[in-house]
Order: sequence, then C-alpha cells, then structure tokens
Amino acid sequence: MTETVERTTTGAILYDRSIINQISDARFLPGGWAHAERLCGELGSAGRGNTFMVGNVPRQFVLKHYLRGGLLGKLVRDRYVWAGADETRSFAEWRMLAKMAQFDLPVPRPAAARYVQHGTFYSADIITVRIPGVRPLSQLIAGTPRAPEFWANIGAAVFDFHHAGVYHADMNAYNIQIDTNGKLWMLDFDKGRLREPGPWQQATLARLHRSLKKICSLDPGLQFHDRDWSALLEGYFNASRSA
Repeated sequence: MTETVERTTTGAILYDRSIINQISDARFLPGGWAHAERLCGELGSAGRGNTFMVGNVPRQFVLKHYLRGGLLGKLVRDRYVWAGADETRSFAEWRMLAKMAQFDLPVPRPAAARYVQHGTFYSADIITVRIPGVRPLSQLIAGTPRAPEFWANIGAAVFDFHHAGVYHADMNAYNIQIDTNGKLWMLDFDKGRLREPGPWQQATLARLHRSLKKICSLDPGLQFHDRDWSALLEGYFNASRSA
C-alpha cells in the first residue's frame, strides 16, 4: 500500500493510487458518484446519516463525512480545531487502517482521505473499500440464540486486535461486523491508535459489553445473555493463552 498526498485549493487529499488512480474533491461528495446510497444507523447507534455507499459492483466504497457527537456536536457539527495535516481525523484514520492492513487484520482497506481548512478549523472525509456481505453484530443476534462457538470466535478475533496493540475508541455491536463466511471485521477507527498492552484492553471489552446490553434493552428480540458474554471472554482468553 502506497500513499500519495495532493494539495488542493482548500486542503489536501491522501490516497492509494493502486485503488483510486485519480482523485478530486468531487469524490468526497455523494453527488460525485453515479450511485450513492445513504447508510443509516439503528437502535440508537452512532450512525448520523453521514455515511454513504458509493460506486458500483464490483468496486464499491464507503464514504464517511466526520461529524461530532454528543452535546458539542449540536453546536459544532463537523468542524475540528486545526493542528496540522497529520493530526486531522481523516489522515490519522487512513494511516491507522493502512498499518492494520499491513498486520493482515480484518479491517476496511483505506482508499482516500481529505481535509478542508476553514480558518483555524477543518472538516474531513474518508473513503474505504466496501467489504461485501458484512452485517453488524447487532443484526446477527436477532431471533435465534447464537451458539457458544459464535461468541467464542468473536472473543478470539477481538484478542487478535488487542494482541497487535490496536486500540478501538468505540468498540460496539455496530462496528463489529461479520461476513457470510463467519469472519469478523472491525470498522470505524476514528480516534483509534496503536498502544502498548494495558488496562485499555479490558476497558474496550467493557465498552462492548455495555453496547450489547444497551441494544438488548432497546429491542427485546435480540438474543444476548450472560452465558454469551462468558463464552466471548472464554474465546478471548483462550486466544491469549495460545498467542
């Protein structure tokens, strides 16, 4: 994977020429593609209507415009304080994904990222290669209860990320997605980074646990129980013992 940075009149674009050989600001707008479909969140997920599936089969992409969450997001929707190109959310996530791809971790491949300066602030976007056939964990636990092996495999896959030092700032039931072959993929590495082993590993597991319990409180049809979490932890710690 190689990165190319091109300056624009309002900022810069970082991209991989092996995926997109020509890039422009237009590609960071849904209207810059022949096909664009908004991807929306569910059950109170973090989805804010800022993500689109763009392009056509066989090469499709996911386009995300960075938006703030929480109370601050109601006042400053998509502006961040400028601290240099390398510190922008989009460039940082692109490079984080590129590093994880080098580790052969199951993450979306980064295609392009940009920032647009607005005085002492900036806005940002990122384009990743769409992973075909994935569904969020929040959907896969609807209806029939899942076998212990299902949860153990999730725990083992999460450990693989932790073993590589990957910190995910928002590990939840939406960002963990599983393809038709049962392989786990991790999405959305905004504010993610590489870290030495530490308490953050258990903190991210606890965050995932809270996410699963929360969505089950919103939809009684979802199947997640204490025994499932125990199976997930067993898979995680079994993987750690054999690492």
